[in-house]
Amino acid sequence: MSDVAIRVENLGKKYSIGAAKERHDTLRDALVHLLHNPLGRNGDADTIWALRDVSFEVNRGEVVGVIGRNGAGKSTLLKILSRITEPSEGLADLYGRVGSLLEVGTGFHPELTGRENIYLSGAILGMHKAEIDRRFDEIVAFAEIDKFLDTPVKRYSSGMYVRLAFAVAAHLEPEILLVDEVLAVGDAEFQKKCLGKMGDVAREGRTVLFVSHNMSAVQRLCSRCMLISSGKLIAFEPTAEVVHCYLSEGNSATSPLSWVNLSGANREGLQEARFVAAWYSSDEETVGCQPYSLGVLRFQLSIESNRAYSVSSFAVALCNMHGELLVNADVISLGRPLNFTEGSNTVSLEIEELYLNSGTYTVSLYMADRAGYTLDYIPYAFNIGVIEKPVAESFGVKPGKDGLIPCRFDVQLVSG
Repeated sequence: MSDVAIRVENLGKKYSIGAAKERHDTLRDALVHLLHNPLGRNGDADTIWALRDVSFEVNRGEVVGVIGRNGAGKSTLLKILSRITEPSEGLADLYGRVGSLLEVGTGFHPELTGRENIYLSGAILGMHKAEIDRRFDEIVAFAEIDKFLDTPVKRYSSGMYVRLAFAVAAHLEPEILLVDEVLAVGDAEFQKKCLGKMGDVAREGRTVLFVSHNMSAVQRLCSRCMLISSGKLIAFEPTAEVVHCYLSEGNSATSPLSWVNLSGANREGLQEARFVAAWYSSDEETVGCQPYSLGVLRFQLSIESNRAYSVSSFAVALCNMHGELLVNADVISLGRPLNFTEGSNTVSLEIEELYLNSGTYTVSLYMADRAGYTLDYIPYAFNIGVIEKPVAESFGVKPGKDGLIPCRFDVQLVSG
């Protein structure tokens, strides 16, 4: 038997964009239009390739990450592999039973209960009732929806829906599991549980294709990773190399005190409260307010909230160009929630001493409500540059570079 689980050759997906089809209210209008346009063409229509010339192979038991900006074509790829969307050209062959978890609302019948949808999903996968019965209690326990098991899923919250959908997709033993970034809808604890389950699935020798903006999760789970940009497969290499390539795209730092518009940023979460703009500064005019090692770093963040909200977790995090988390300033450690009013809110967050060496770092922004549900998460909001602050006088010779993180310490001569 071949070791290949997924084979994609010259895959492409084309969509028509432009003016919508004209509506004809009478037979006369329709006949007149047909005389003027006998082939039924829409003159204003145009086409766009969501994917083009994509080819790759994934082996059995491999966990592969799929990363890229919003609109790059990641979700289109998974929809084609899940047989939700037909490709415009090329081939996509999957060798094994496929379980998929794409956007919220896909895969379940809204009028059926959670119980009925579990059995329906199993039947679609080709499982016998006895096989589903054997996994049923485990699915319900994992999803934590036992009280709502006999409620139609159309009445579920988005978090409940995703919990059940993931539990079904992961526990009904597909040989291939396709997961889009919908896990961000759930609370942080459930996201952690899902990532652990995907690790278990991989160790059992099954194949996982994982679309995510969470570089830490991708690096932890995936041996290889593909980078998709503007519908093209840019790289398919070991994960560390691809993540570094992705984060290095346009890695110039934003200027201090310049407002960054976050309306078009890649984001996850419920977005009932969302980041709309941000700026940063060191408040040190002699270095142009540029952040520096062991100096102050202040952020100002503009938030729009749909209603009054108590936010228990509100974080600004800094990662290096490999996606490794180095600094995480989260109000949850202070034990003081932020209480937003409906409409516009402004938050100032200050890091008193920045333990980072000179270089370029990526800023991510996160907030969650008291129940732990992600309201808004921007994995890569903007980049900042950290400098070494010039020192007028120093004793001896300072090394050109400390370790990864600056180290403040004291030393005493005890004897001598």
